[in-house]
Amino acid sequence: MGWVAQRHGTLYWQDYSYDERFEALVAGIVAEFIRRLDPAKERCWIAEKDGENVGAVFLVKKSSSVAKLRWLLVEPSARGLGIGKRLVEECVRLVRYAGSKKIMLWTLVAARRLYQNAGFALVAEEKHQSWSRADLVAETWELNL
Repeated sequence: MGWVAQRHGTLYWQDYSYDERFEALVAGIVAEFIRRLDPAKERCWIAEKDGENVGAVFLVKKSSSVAKLRWLLVEPSARGLGIGKRLVEECVRLVRYAGSKKIMLWTLVAARRLYQNAGFALVAEEKHQSWSRADLVAETWELNL
């Protein structure tokens, strides 16, 4: 779990100039996930390639009928291999199995095409200011099941 927070902090600093508050946010949410885990509806998947972590995603319970996809990450060296797609598919599979009706997510970055291809629809956009950046646009995506 520490790897997830550390890699988010490092990659988002390198790619988007997010400051240390972003890594702190990820670490806090990961800690809360561990403390409150509902194994029937929540999971973290960490993808490996040749013994190395190359991706991760979290699925958390937002309500009794809505799940939230969080912290999707694929290492730059593993992008284009279908790992992100597979991680999203695992989330959708668990949500269907658990009987939830919807998956939602909030994103600021490049995974938009991946979400579109998985059937998610963009439902909201708003300007966002965080992590030393004043020029962000937050997007909310949903997939109804």
